[in-house]
Amino acid sequence: MIQFLVHEKADTVGVATVDIKKGETAEGLYMDSQEKIQVEALDDIPLGHKISLVPMKESDTVIKYGHDIGKVVAPFEKGSHVHIQNLKTKRW
Repeated sequence: MIQFLVHEKADTVGVATVDIKKGETAEGLYMDSQEKIQVEALDDIPLGHKISLVPMKESDTVIKYGHDIGKVVAPFEKGSHVHIQNLKTKRW
């Protein structure tokens, strides 16, 4: 079962299509190539929230749907929940 979607290979996060539980190996799908990907969830990832596909450090840029959606304000590992606790927009 597909649990998250990734728009394209350059994206650094995927979007949960169901609730993903911590410790579960979640299966995702790259929408551009239809290739599958698996990521072990380090946190609970609620439906519609982001899961990290790569480890990131402070000031890195997060890419979703092929676009810059903000900067990392707290480092995280592959499989982490990416949300307001570790990602901020660059607009303000």
